[in-house]
Amino acid sequence: MQNGLPDWLWKRSPEKNSATETQDTGKDEQRHLQLAQENLRELLEDERVPEVVRDALVDDFQQVRAMLDKLEKGYLHIAVFGRVSVGKSALLNALLGENRFSVSALHGETRFSHMQPWEEIEAGGVFLIDTPGINEISGEDRERMAHEVAGRADLVLFVVDGDVTETELKALKVLKARQRPMLVVLNKADRYTSDELELLLTSLRGKLADIVAPEQVIPAAARPAERIYVQVDEQGNETEVRKHPAANIDELKEALWLLLEKEGMSLSALNASLFAGELSDEVARRIVEVRRDVAETVIRGYCLAKGVAVAVNPIPIADLVAALAMDASMVVHLAHVYGMSVTRGEASELIRTIGMQMAALMATIWTVNVAASALKAASAGLSTVVTAAAQGGVAYYGTYIVGKAAQRYFSQGRSWGEDGPKAVVRQILENVDKDSILKQAREDISRRLKAVTSK
Repeated sequence: MQNGLPDWLWKRSPEKNSATETQDTGKDEQRHLQLAQENLRELLEDERVPEVVRDALVDDFQQVRAMLDKLEKGYLHIAVFGRVSVGKSALLNALLGENRFSVSALHGETRFSHMQPWEEIEAGGVFLIDTPGINEISGEDRERMAHEVAGRADLVLFVVDGDVTETELKALKVLKARQRPMLVVLNKADRYTSDELELLLTSLRGKLADIVAPEQVIPAAARPAERIYVQVDEQGNETEVRKHPAANIDELKEALWLLLEKEGMSLSALNASLFAGELSDEVARRIVEVRRDVAETVIRGYCLAKGVAVAVNPIPIADLVAALAMDASMVVHLAHVYGMSVTRGEASELIRTIGMQMAALMATIWTVNVAASALKAASAGLSTVVTAAAQGGVAYYGTYIVGKAAQRYFSQGRSWGEDGPKAVVRQILENVDKDSILKQAREDISRRLKAVTSK
């Protein structure tokens, strides 16, 4: 390697670039590589990613490690992509100059992705990857694999064998949206006359103008159809022989060389950065999901604890104290779920803010609580069983609303958003099925009370 770059970037057609231009390009390539490597390492070493998320994305993180290793070794991956039987494997064999990839008349012969080094490049480091067809019947897994391989490749050779189909156009748009560098290869060009080929290329370049540049649509004949040749021996006897003409891929090879010389390892760095960005988004999404699930569990746990405590506590004043104390503990716990910390005082202030926005509901809650507490006082707590379901259910529901509002506040980075707490609380009240929550509350509290009394 020179200047930290693979030797193959320095070896071909040196007359096309001055030494200064090559060195400047090398410096740019190195900066791109270093940035991509830093992005990948940050993903691997980010201690903020919960273990449950790492476990769920274990395959993706293994891809990160593999990609980081690829960058450090200066490798470049080129994948073919396209429908079944367009000649993807044959095209790779033509580039390699030998049959290393399976070519068969069977529909969908390539079932798994395969990779071979392109040894025409003296120093190595460039690998060619075959993929399954994207339109294989009942082949959803193979199609998914093909998309994943193409998504991880540094350069995609999208192979067609005629005018672009709806399936191909859809796949091309997906790759374009993912900013995947690619060349479109019109294979089996030998089947057309010169005029037909020119018309077809013009049509393809027009239809794909928003996806690839015209010069990135390239004709090729990886495995030309058999032809009849007449051989004449020394005695003048003629013999007809059927054989495949030599592959015609010179234009494709030249385009590949120019692209590699111009872009070099920036292709690999770009792919790594895109993958790192995609995985970062996925990690963030999974973290949100995990936190949401954990927060829901925390809220439900405190709802039940508060509902039971308020229902069975025979001391009137302690009911209200327990209610506030449990809500404050829940808010502190929710803050920890979202990687934050709050004091008890801050938690109480947050509860007060939420309570002010649901004043009518809170009035109902405290009316039931105070009435039930007074009833307990008058009967020395004998009415606990009578008031348990009503008082406990309302306490459960009130805590649920407080918990959902606090969850929204913390999930938005300690912010109520542009519309403020009133809009948040109103939205939660509108979206929460009160009857369903109260029914669940009664069932949960009854089960817990039965479990306690049976011991």
